[in-house]
Amino acid sequence: MDALSSYFAVMQQWLFEAVVQPAMFSLGLANLLEDGYDATGWLLVGGLQLLIMLFVIAPLQWWRPVEHVTDRHAVRVDMVYTMIHRLGLFRLALFFSLTPLLDSLWSASRMSGVSTFHLDDLWPGFTDLPLVSLAIYLVVFDCLEYWIHRGQHHFEWWWKLHSLHHSQRQMTMWSDNRNHLLDDVLHDVIVVTVAQLIGVAPGQFVAIVAITQLSENFHHANVRVWFGRIGERLWVSPRFHRLHHAIGIGHESVVPQAAQESSQQQTAKPILGGHNFGVLLPWWDILFRTANFELRYDPTGVRDQVEAGPDGRVRDYGRGFWSQQWRGLQRLWGRA
Repeated sequence: MDALSSYFAVMQQWLFEAVVQPAMFSLGLANLLEDGYDATGWLLVGGLQLLIMLFVIAPLQWWRPVEHVTDRHAVRVDMVYTMIHRLGLFRLALFFSLTPLLDSLWSASRMSGVSTFHLDDLWPGFTDLPLVSLAIYLVVFDCLEYWIHRGQHHFEWWWKLHSLHHSQRQMTMWSDNRNHLLDDVLHDVIVVTVAQLIGVAPGQFVAIVAITQLSENFHHANVRVWFGRIGERLWVSPRFHRLHHAIGIGHESVVPQAAQESSQQQTAKPILGGHNFGVLLPWWDILFRTANFELRYDPTGVRDQVEAGPDGRVRDYGRGFWSQQWRGLQRLWGRA
């Protein structure tokens, strides 16, 4: 662990001095060099993730695909989303918009006496060991991600944004970052707030985000892979997560609808909900009874993409990046 951290620090320092620092000087941003150094770390992490995706996950997709990819344009749009997030463009936008506000809020809370609770201080000599504390924070943040994900599927206004993520009918390793930008902002604000409250170290936070993102790329991959009866219950597999994206399974629950007349049989009515919300660990789905371990590979997407609504039309989620973002706002405003 320490050796990997040292190698990463050397690479970060080299990239910063060779590329980022000269660019910042030329742009007149010398007053932000410290922030530029941090941004270099995220850029390096993103670059390493892309290399693993291309040289490890992509060959698996070619080897054992679930389905033949026919909509190449949809996949290319997902690649745009991935580049925006992995190469730091999204974080750069947050830096110039929300970060100053969040920093001022945290400074004010500290001056008001709000302190940080460090989870790794629970058992000095054990929980503060690097690998142990990383494992603790990884489990804690995964539990947080589970409940964020449940919220995205439970609250109708949030689902109107999050449904963009489910609108991809040709899932690949690039599909993880297909999200509405406003949905990403809400997610990141919650995660960063919790990180501040429980005192996770910056280096460990980067590691947790990197592990989570790379695992999610694999979960979304077009790969016919499952981990076996025991393995499926230890770590989220592509099969487990594909069921979460399956039409009528992953984003819906079915409840009995009371009959209008006693002579009528009860019918089933789909509502927001679903199965397999776990991001890294299926434990939370098992614990809260949202797990579906069926060995099946269903078509992915959202029901209203394939079934006409009351107006006789199916919903259009947009074909390009900007049209998808705009239609997400229209759904949120009730105009789509």
